Amino acid sequence: MKILRTNSENFNFQKLVKQLDAYLAVMDGEEHGFYDQYNKIDSLKNCIVIFDNDEAVACGAIKAFDKQSMEVKRMFTLPEKRGKGLDSAILNELESWTKELGYEKTILETGKRQTEAVALYQKCNYKVIPNYGQYAGVENSVCFEKEL
Repeated sequence: MKILRTNSENFNFQKLVKQLDAYLAVMDGEEHGFYDQYNKIDSLKNCIVIFDNDEAVACGAIKAFDKQSMEVKRMFTLPEKRGKGLDSAILNELESWTKELGYEKTILETGKRQTEAVALYQKCNYKVIPNYGQYAGVENSVCFEKEL
């Protein structure tokens, strides 16, 4: 397994995000348009791609949210590669990068229908917080944070 720190111009990151968007279009149903507007990748400077035998199999990103927080974005692992700890590896690398950049915590939003994602964040010691920003009042959203 190899972890690459890159940005959103990386071809492999873009390829994985296209697969993530297709997956979310099904999971989010009619709400996909709302969520999709907040998931543009054109300005992400801090992206991770994980390779398994030179194949890009997982990704994630962080972006500044406020003076103390980086927001975790675009987490995805190919379905056939799930259950091997890649999602935890992505989170660990994003959290390390967040600390290196001088931030104190990570925050994120996921959909309640993404039960595997919710379970991952809980397993990795993320705490549920009130929905923030554009997710305030959105019934399908659940927001998390982790103090680093």
